[in-house]
Amino acid sequence: MAEILVLYYSRHGSTGELAAQVVRGVHSVENATARLRTVPNVAPDTEQPLPAVPDEGPPYASIADLTDCDGLILGSPTRFGNMAAPLKHFLDGTGTEWLAGTLAGKPAGVFTSTSSMHGGQETTLISMALPLLHHGMILVGIPYTEPALTTTRSGGTPYGASHVAPGPADTKLSDEEAAIARHLGRRVTEVAIRLDDWPQR
Repeated sequence: MAEILVLYYSRHGSTGELAAQVVRGVHSVENATARLRTVPNVAPDTEQPLPAVPDEGPPYASIADLTDCDGLILGSPTRFGNMAAPLKHFLDGTGTEWLAGTLAGKPAGVFTSTSSMHGGQETTLISMALPLLHHGMILVGIPYTEPALTTTRSGGTPYGASHVAPGPADTKLSDEEAAIARHLGRRVTEVAIRLDDWPQR
């Protein structure tokens, strides 16, 4: 059974909606399951204890989730063309896993949400991809064989799935955005299954 970690941070819910579609894509592949995780917000005082896990929604990610997964799909809203601080804070704490090669050879994908067209979707996706490359992961994008990539009038890029949410309440994905997110989940999962016996892992 291939297990794909879908790890995201969502401030108003748009990135969470993308994560739900990514999970659907993972579950569309036989003998595969998704592990949905999020990260807590960060406080100016980094010495403060982590906030309690909310009663609703996915639990907070742990390092064990990285060890257990066969693939990783990261999601974050855009912050000035970069990933949000809570997700970066989590990734910044994975130095031991980098040294151990915990994620090396595993496939990865990325997704994001912005409040405007041309609001930094591609650079945010790349900002999430960079630490994954340092971890030795194999990046999986969206090929143009996915029809929604050429028909979308909102989110969706070859670098990863995305959503345009002009306002905090605009969390509903377009049909194309949802299709692209599902395609990302399915594609990372299929690559993980193909890589299962890769000797260099």
